[in-house]
Amino acid sequence: MSGAMSPPRRPVVPTLLALALAVLAPAAVAQAVPISIPDGETRDPPTPERLREIEAAGEASGWLTVALPLRNAAQRAYKQDRIAAADAWFHAFEWAALFSEPEDRFFANWVDAMQSYHLNYPAVSGDYQPSKRPIGINLSPEMKHWVLSNQAFSEEFFSILQPVDKLPTVFAILEGLHRRDPAKFARYSSLALAIAVVYDVPPPPWWPHVQVSPEALSRKLPNPAAPFDWLTHEDMVGHTYHRLTRLRAEELKFVVDAAAPIPELAWSQEAVPYPLDAFDGAYQMVKYRTDRTATESMMTWSGQPYTLQAILAEGGICVDQAYFASEAGKARGIPTLLFLGSGQDGRHAWFGFLDAEGKWRLDAGRYAEQRLVTGNAVDPQTWSVISDHELQFLSERFRALPSYMQSRVHEEFASDFLRAGYPDLAARAARTAVNYERRNLPAWETLVAANAKLGLPPSSQEGVLREAALAFTRYPDLLVWYKNRVCQSLRARGETSLADYEERSIAESLKGDRADLAIQQAAQILSRSISTQPISDQIATYNAILVQFGHGAGTTFFDEIVVAFAEHLALAHMSAQARDAVERAREVLDVQPGTQFALDVEKLMTRLQN
Repeated sequence: MSGAMSPPRRPVVPTLLALALAVLAPAAVAQAVPISIPDGETRDPPTPERLREIEAAGEASGWLTVALPLRNAAQRAYKQDRIAAADAWFHAFEWAALFSEPEDRFFANWVDAMQSYHLNYPAVSGDYQPSKRPIGINLSPEMKHWVLSNQAFSEEFFSILQPVDKLPTVFAILEGLHRRDPAKFARYSSLALAIAVVYDVPPPPWWPHVQVSPEALSRKLPNPAAPFDWLTHEDMVGHTYHRLTRLRAEELKFVVDAAAPIPELAWSQEAVPYPLDAFDGAYQMVKYRTDRTATESMMTWSGQPYTLQAILAEGGICVDQAYFASEAGKARGIPTLLFLGSGQDGRHAWFGFLDAEGKWRLDAGRYAEQRLVTGNAVDPQTWSVISDHELQFLSERFRALPSYMQSRVHEEFASDFLRAGYPDLAARAARTAVNYERRNLPAWETLVAANAKLGLPPSSQEGVLREAALAFTRYPDLLVWYKNRVCQSLRARGETSLADYEERSIAESLKGDRADLAIQQAAQILSRSISTQPISDQIATYNAILVQFGHGAGTTFFDEIVVAFAEHLALAHMSAQARDAVERAREVLDVQPGTQFALDVEKLMTRLQN
């Protein structure tokens, strides 16, 4: 798992709702015939008859004209403590806002999101010239009626949506799958949603891994209808190990992201004999090619096409073993992840899969003797590294629990109150949300933001951050993230010594089980030294970090600390000191001759000589 931690991904919908409300001019409302929803009606979810009236008004006058009445109805239901009704009215509001979002406004924000996620690769970059048409035009009235009438799908849709989801394409995929077979779509709507949020943009050139040439693997996703038809058929005839109707889209997206074409996946069902409880055996089916690890040029697969058949016949290195096993798992309806990681003496690849008990086994092919401390897997919805806590959240599956559903409703309204300028109501709703479910990360963030709007003193804000850290004790990346924000607050109000002490304490506490996070913490300390201290103090800080965290560390420490600092010294025209820094690291890290690690050290020393 990766130790990297960035701010939580907030759903895209709040931004769109705020924009939609901003352009809802009074003149537009006056010209339309607004829907009227009496208080008594808001005590229950909207009836089928009411939904039909809403749809008719939206199609006739524009969906933006019904957004405010729906939002108002949702708020009235929430204030009456009618949580199920409030949730249903709020979902109708969210759909109305999305249906009315102009293409040009959506794409302006989508491009910004793609750039912030560092996803501006050639397949998605370009000159987008959207019209002012609403993005809801990609959905037929029949499809709009289906989503408005289906509360379970609405909950799943709005909980999974991310800023980088290309909604016009998501809508078009859902529309196409629904039109082809409405009954099958209804039964496999979570699968359809998973395909829509994965297939909305082309995959990046580094997917599924970089150690295969573009000529050997095309890296193209098929027409969305093909995997939908094939997977639903395989599920109905009993070829899948998981019943696809029992998995949520957040799990199914790790099934539909297969890089191998369907004929290869079908072949693997016969070629890979392992049942679900022993599926880690698929990794060892590929014989390991030690000859390819001896020469760097042979580390990348080239020449013949990169097919599952060829990998099994020819053998490969660890990344090929992990790719073969993970793709074979997807063919059986098993959500799988391909991990790339660093260990004591080199780099490695393994895979993870969702087992029969609904738990993620994340160590298939991950050898204990290599002392791997970190690993990265890609979320195919965002094409970004999936965080540690998100993997744990997926494994715990708590987002399907009634308590989380309750919590999420309160968080929805907390966010809405905050956008509307009512931080006191937002803070109260967010507090209720985290009381229902302590793992509701967006609710904690809304609570912090609402308290900031209320002007709470820094010490009070630090208390909330510490409370959040305590709530996420079992999720080290979140624990560290919240504690570091406490340190930032302390430093901002002049408590520098206390901030430094707490920062180093965080790193020290992570040295055992989560050395990767300890290294990241040490890297932050070194980075601050580089930006604020003279060279002599920087070297002293580096040496202290080397002594405190370097013993027993491996390639991750080398990449994050040693390489970064040596290159910094070289840029400062201090190549001799840079080489000294690397030599000290070679001794402390106990780099063994003949290993991949030793080769990396020599490459760095050669660069520093030039």
